[in-house]
Amino acid sequence: MSAISLIARDELRLMRRNRVAVTAVVLLLLLTLVAVVTSWTHQRGIADSRARHQAEANHAFEAQPDRHPHRVVHYGHFIFRPLGPLAAFDPGVDAFTGNTMFLEGHRQNTSNFGDVRQSSLLVRFGQLTPAFVLQAVAPLLLIFLGYGAVAREAERGTLRPLMLQGASARAIVLGKLAALGLVAILVGLPAMIGFVLISGQPGALVGPMAMIALAYAAYLALWVVAITLVSMLVRRRRDALLALLAIWAVSVVLLPRVAPDVASEAYPLANRLQTDVAIARDLRHMGDSHNPDDPHFARFKTDVLKRYGVTRVEDLPVNYKGLLALEGEAMTSKLFDRYAGQSFATQVAQNTLVTGVGLLSPTIALRQASMAAAGTDFAGHRRFLEQAEAYRYALVQRLNQLQADAVSYADDTAKDAGADRRKRIGANNWRRMPEFTFVQPDAATLVQASLPGLAIILGWLAIGIAALALATRRLGAK
Repeated sequence: MSAISLIARDELRLMRRNRVAVTAVVLLLLLTLVAVVTSWTHQRGIADSRARHQAEANHAFEAQPDRHPHRVVHYGHFIFRPLGPLAAFDPGVDAFTGNTMFLEGHRQNTSNFGDVRQSSLLVRFGQLTPAFVLQAVAPLLLIFLGYGAVAREAERGTLRPLMLQGASARAIVLGKLAALGLVAILVGLPAMIGFVLISGQPGALVGPMAMIALAYAAYLALWVVAITLVSMLVRRRRDALLALLAIWAVSVVLLPRVAPDVASEAYPLANRLQTDVAIARDLRHMGDSHNPDDPHFARFKTDVLKRYGVTRVEDLPVNYKGLLALEGEAMTSKLFDRYAGQSFATQVAQNTLVTGVGLLSPTIALRQASMAAAGTDFAGHRRFLEQAEAYRYALVQRLNQLQADAVSYADDTAKDAGADRRKRIGANNWRRMPEFTFVQPDAATLVQASLPGLAIILGWLAIGIAALALATRRLGAK
């Protein structure tokens, strides 16, 4: 048996003798299993609830009676963001961004009803998911198991006798690494098994799953290397434990909590009220379709009459009020898109700053890689908002076109007792409207989005291995 195997076996035997360590490992394994089950159950419940409410919203929209198309525009429609197949492993920002949108004419609403706004502050700290256990709890357990791996030998004075008996510094370090690495595999295996079970459903993509598995494997390997390195550089076990706990507190707890606040201060994001005021101000300058003297819509009226070769709106073959609604919605939607683009640009700048902080915290890099591969990051939320807006615009314009084509201008402007009945069109028109279908990104998009975070983790791992190799040579030279 090689010296590396002997040292690794001896290290594992010491860990087994430590009842506290064994108890901690068992508790972590149980916590991981509980996290897998509860996260799966929670996410399945959310998915079923959203699907049920979406079906109810679709039924309510289609069940409207005969009415004027513009009333349907203001009646609006609810849509719900469906969860991706990997959301049970890493829900990402879903709890913070909201999952429901109300779509209506002349207005672009935000998503609402995020879990954080309806739950306790514990949700803000971190949901009990397999991803959270591997990101925060597993490194802490590895620290308590491995902080004295090499420092214990130096403190007891057994390091030099080991070398005199023929064990090289490289064999000692690799043996300690192997022992702690086996524990890391044991710690991460239940979460990965749960990950595979969670992902074994329609819609799960192999590429993103492989990226997630690789990112977490590299992350745990980084902690194994870092713990062994600190244990080599510090002569006493107590000092090694304090140093490693400080590293864990800063990289796992402090920086991930501080980075978003720093990004928000550096790139302030306009709130909903500020945006609504700015949009209302710009709309007044763009044009008012209800004002016959408005310059923009005066020109629009002239162009419409010229296009159809008539001199009065009453002579148009289509309803002029429907054309006004089409033009007004097109104008306001362009304005909404402009302000949404500014908001997205600010949030991208915030996320870029957080990614920069991720150079100092592999945990941030891991979270970004994990959320990106799972499709639960900001980009996934943005996809939902953009698809929802595209659906809203198409739905409203379909209704406006129905007003232009199916309702006469004479009936639309009439004030007599029967005018309201004549303005209505058949309810079968609402049932023909397409339902909202969220298009999930393809595997290549998710893999590409996760690459920056994975690259940071692998970069840290390469630096840690290089530092460990250098420290090993110095240990052998002593």
